[in-house]
Amino acid sequence: MDLLLLPGGSGGAFWLLNTVLERLVPPPSPEPPFRWKWRNIWTSLAHSLLSGSWALLGFYFYPAMGEDLIDRFSPSAHCLLGISIGYFVQDFLDMICNQKLQKCWELLFHHFVVIVCFGFAFLVRRFVGFAMVALLVEINSIFLHLRTILRMAGLVNTASFRLASLVNLGTYLVFRILILAWMSRWLALNGENVPAVPYAMGTAGMAVMLPINIVLFYRLLRSDFLPPHK
Repeated sequence: MDLLLLPGGSGGAFWLLNTVLERLVPPPSPEPPFRWKWRNIWTSLAHSLLSGSWALLGFYFYPAMGEDLIDRFSPSAHCLLGISIGYFVQDFLDMICNQKLQKCWELLFHHFVVIVCFGFAFLVRRFVGFAMVALLVEINSIFLHLRTILRMAGLVNTASFRLASLVNLGTYLVFRILILAWMSRWLALNGENVPAVPYAMGTAGMAVMLPINIVLFYRLLRSDFLPPHK
């Protein structure tokens, strides 16, 4: 199979899903910016459900990948990597076309780093296991997107929203901040086993991702659980 066929097909599939979701899940508001954000979040939720559970099951059914994050991987893991690249490219282009740059530059930068790092691992067929660890972050994204959907639906003052916010913060700490910290530590300990180019890419990626996610965690904590400043 052509290496570019899988990410391209995945990007097209997520684009198609994005276009039909407005009919499948009608938005609460008819306003164009709200409608775009609504279907974009639902598409992101679909990717998170797929990639987070797939990555977790990948380590369960192929534990050797966890023992060697550089060279060992299953065809299934390589397939998931291609699918995720297609999603991030589709979402990157979707945001460029529908949002102002000042409102989404952090996510655009995040997606750019992910596309470059995942694309390198996908093409050279190395560090796929390391990329699968990164995709475990999507387990938290499931609850992060659910929280956003409930907020957009006007259900902030409900038990469902409070539960989603609590689970979101818990999984955020475990599957996002701790995993990114572990990945940074793994790079530091295995620097002599990683070639210069992927080591620089991984280090730069972690240097960007970890601070961004810590700031986002504080924003979520302040928004959902801390009393507003007078």
